[in-house]
Amino acid sequence: MATFACMSHSIFDFISFVSWRKVQLAVSALALLAASNYSSAQDTPLLSGGVGFLTSTNAGNTTYYPIVEPLIAAPLGQHLLVESRADFLEILSPKGGGQSGYDHSHFIGLTYLQGDFITSRHFTFVVGDYQIPFNTYNDRLSPIWISNFQDGPLIANLDYSSSGSGLGGMVRGNAIARNKYSIDYNYYFSARSSNAQFGASRGSGGRASIYFPAQRLEAGYSYDRLLQGTHENFAGVHVWWEPKDEALRLRSEYGRGQHAQGYWVEADFRMTAFGGLNSAIGRIEPLFRMQQTFRIDNVASDGLSPVNTQRADFGLDYNLPHNTRILTSYARQFSASGNRNVWETGIVYRFLFPAWKGK
Repeated sequence: MATFACMSHSIFDFISFVSWRKVQLAVSALALLAASNYSSAQDTPLLSGGVGFLTSTNAGNTTYYPIVEPLIAAPLGQHLLVESRADFLEILSPKGGGQSGYDHSHFIGLTYLQGDFITSRHFTFVVGDYQIPFNTYNDRLSPIWISNFQDGPLIANLDYSSSGSGLGGMVRGNAIARNKYSIDYNYYFSARSSNAQFGASRGSGGRASIYFPAQRLEAGYSYDRLLQGTHENFAGVHVWWEPKDEALRLRSEYGRGQHAQGYWVEADFRMTAFGGLNSAIGRIEPLFRMQQTFRIDNVASDGLSPVNTQRADFGLDYNLPHNTRILTSYARQFSASGNRNVWETGIVYRFLFPAWKGK
């Protein structure tokens, strides 16, 4: 799962916005499934997600984004899990043309709605509307309570699905587990759907990752292929490193499509020498992200900028108690279409509680 309206690459660039009826249908289905198994299930459904109030100042104009991202995970017995995440977003943006006041708009969207059948640690079968596992940002870092920056990377849209979701089936799990390394995988197939509620493109792909626990190092490769219209291929590589005994995280991705390519590298650090992570100083989290995109040709069908772009993001987050974070950042973007500064602030709260009292 920001800078939703005034920036072209936000965490909502790849969220499929749908109608209120779709959200009602999903919530009703989840509630019915959870209630039907209330007496027999050993686990209680969990309600989680994030609530945030974000701002973005671009060219002197400030836009406000109140947002709620609820998530439900409802286990139905020992092997079946139903999970879904939705987005409720309000946008208050300045009126143009020298007018005073603000325009108001809102979006309601379902990020995904899927059922997971867990047979073992090696195989989990997923059906429904799921997030495409291309590189790592889409399915790992996009929720507002996880991402360090409000904005998604410039290459967040670099796969065949502009919404970042597929409709069909996926298999995932741990292929090999050893003391020195482990290998995980995802493979999916998405059907084509023109349904207004569950639109999707026909395609397939997957991701394989290897993790070295002693070094706390992960590297992976992703591949997608569009199987409708003009067939196109997309490939990506990611590297994550969290040095042992250090509150430092380094994350990076490279992606290449038929018409453009790009990368991002992000670092965040928390100081533990002054009382640990929960001290006043240890809660401070400096951030930096460098990213670039490059056009291969002038066919702009991939959601990336039509010109070569480079951008540097500098952030300073503060991790308050009770799962609350203050986000601040400054970005300088350079491209042939013009240079610009972007200032962003926000506060995000992560919530988690059971749907009802249970075991």
